[in-house]
Amino acid sequence: MSDTRTIEHPIWLTKGDTAPGPEPFRLFAEWFAQAKETEPNDPNAMALATATASGRPSVRMVLLRGLDGRGLCFFTSYESRKAGELAANPQAAVALNWGPPLRRQVRVEGSVERLTEEESRAYFRSRARESRLGAWASPQSRPLESRGELDRRYADAEARFAGGDVPLPPFWGGYRVLPEVVEFWVHGDDRLHDRIRYVRSGDAWRRERLAP
Repeated sequence: MSDTRTIEHPIWLTKGDTAPGPEPFRLFAEWFAQAKETEPNDPNAMALATATASGRPSVRMVLLRGLDGRGLCFFTSYESRKAGELAANPQAAVALNWGPPLRRQVRVEGSVERLTEEESRAYFRSRARESRLGAWASPQSRPLESRGELDRRYADAEARFAGGDVPLPPFWGGYRVLPEVVEFWVHGDDRLHDRIRYVRSGDAWRRERLAP
């Protein structure tokens, strides 16, 4: 049974933090908000690991673009390597790491689903025009003859949509990682880090402390 009596460790709680609750999303949202205020680089950057149907893994950095009680959202080409792996094996793991002064990490494991076309379109419209053109231009994860080929493809996209809207490509959209395991990690002195893990059990969550 999880030890809920001693879970509020002095290292774990710092000024302004929410104590670990019965589910992970409130704490995740608070940590993410604090990271956006303190992280000198992109606080949205997260490592996304996928695997082929046979279990061969691959990992890359993506941007966290949505976070709520359903899960974590990111966007990509449906023709990319990660999209192909998710089609064959719809499971993923992600990790976000924030350095000083926070010194925190969040890890998530779970199944993955596609966002609706409406959800993908709403996000796509929020992107800069140049980024939308880039989505049309890039045959993501495919070999290119040269950088010039990519530049020509971008120029073609500019000409195609000159003076008009850049719509959502039919091969581009979002995914949601549906958390089944969420782990929070806080740096501690002498490597006595704090680790608290939430494991989904039906509609509820089991909370437990892990050794560093």
